[in-house]
Amino acid sequence: MRPSPSRLLNILVPIKRAVDYAVKIRVNPQQTGIDTNVKHSMNPFDEIAVEEAVRLRDRLKTEVKQIKTVSIGPPKSLDVLRQALAMGADSAIHVEVPESSPAPEPLAVAKALQAIIAREKEPVDMVILGKQAIDDDSGVTGQMLAGLLGWSQATFASKVEVDVSKGEVTVTREIDGGGEEIRCKLPVIITTDLRLNEPRYASLPNIMKAKKKPVEKLNAEALGVDFTPQLKTLKISEPPKRVGGGKVTSVQELVAKLKEAGITAV
Repeated sequence: MRPSPSRLLNILVPIKRAVDYAVKIRVNPQQTGIDTNVKHSMNPFDEIAVEEAVRLRDRLKTEVKQIKTVSIGPPKSLDVLRQALAMGADSAIHVEVPESSPAPEPLAVAKALQAIIAREKEPVDMVILGKQAIDDDSGVTGQMLAGLLGWSQATFASKVEVDVSKGEVTVTREIDGGGEEIRCKLPVIITTDLRLNEPRYASLPNIMKAKKKPVEKLNAEALGVDFTPQLKTLKISEPPKRVGGGKVTSVQELVAKLKEAGITAV
């Protein structure tokens, strides 16, 4: 069922705590996944989503009622929620997952977000989230959520314009070879691309204010969602290391080397 858009927009921004983009990824000794005992931060595409929500409020002024952010993850996910609050979000929801549990899969995350939207007192008009997380690169959560809700969707957005009076959103999206402009009815799911904006740095006063903003804590049971993985990773290994090259002094020597390697001309 599609709720009618309210006169004032309520925006939900899902964010994820992921391994920092500057960290060199390594496989853990058990070869069951990557080494997560490294620096983490907000997924960069989600950071763009938070920034876009705040910019929409700056442009639309009083037509945006609230920006709420949500993260599904271990206790340390509170750090990225506080960052989003410092950037300008009004409140947050933390769906806590035990530290030792595997990260919820995209479909489970989409179902959890669907449950959160259903329980909100104020109807959600817009969900803005990153097009993908840089840890698993699945890039499907937004599309799955739109399918579960039966809402309009605009993926890989590089520009977002909202006409609240008409209940419409015009989105320019990245496609192969250029851009595409589409018009969607509210409520809508939007996933963000890199060229949409450049996220702001939170100021110290806003960081201090973020500590006082409300954060609601939930769990999978409260949402009626099962986070048990449907996929099992058998083994993860690093790619073979590249070996150094060699120098040759003539074409004849190059041909001989190629023949030794079993490479022949077609």
